[in-house]
Amino acid sequence: MSNNLSPPSGPGRPKDLAKRQAILDAAKRLFVSMGYASTSMDAVATEAGVSKLTVYSHFTDKETLFSAAVIAKCEEQVPPLFFEWPDGVLIEHVLLNIARGFHQLVSSEESVNLHRVIMALGSQDPKLSAIFYEAGPQRMLSGMERLLTKVNQSGALSIDKPRNAAEHFFCLIKGAANFRLLYGCGAPLEPEAAESHVQEVVGLFMRAYRP
Repeated sequence: MSNNLSPPSGPGRPKDLAKRQAILDAAKRLFVSMGYASTSMDAVATEAGVSKLTVYSHFTDKETLFSAAVIAKCEEQVPPLFFEWPDGVLIEHVLLNIARGFHQLVSSEESVNLHRVIMALGSQDPKLSAIFYEAGPQRMLSGMERLLTKVNQSGALSIDKPRNAAEHFFCLIKGAANFRLLYGCGAPLEPEAAESHVQEVVGLFMRAYRP
């Protein structure tokens, strides 16, 4: 008898994670370069080197794929674990990690171009804007709100409105530099300047909410 057992087939078989990643990568490229309306599931399948059936087996429709692509892009730079607060770690260090990841995310060419796509299409298709907001900014804010709620309960910082504080934090990190990027009249901050900006914002945040 052979020792090479075949993987189980049928509905219970895990989907191919490599193909899923290839589909997500292809979708991110096409949504940015071609726009949402011009990106078809056929085009994504071709770009990813898989069949259209494979695309639909992972993502039921284009809206689901778009949402997953936005989530994937966010989690590349700010994984959900960033919003955890391990025992013995200073909250300032946690906030610095979040700030660095978020700043890299919003400063990336891919993110800037995707924002421009949404800004251009939002008035024509509010549903698309809602999908983007829920998959990106909303998820980030919710993760930060949960973290700041725990921080307030611990007494490390005094934050009576964690949701408001989360919004303030991310808006400060984006700053004027991000507006210049979106408008096409500025370049991303150099690494040293970006780190200085992040350090300054976290310092301001800590002083604002220190008990």
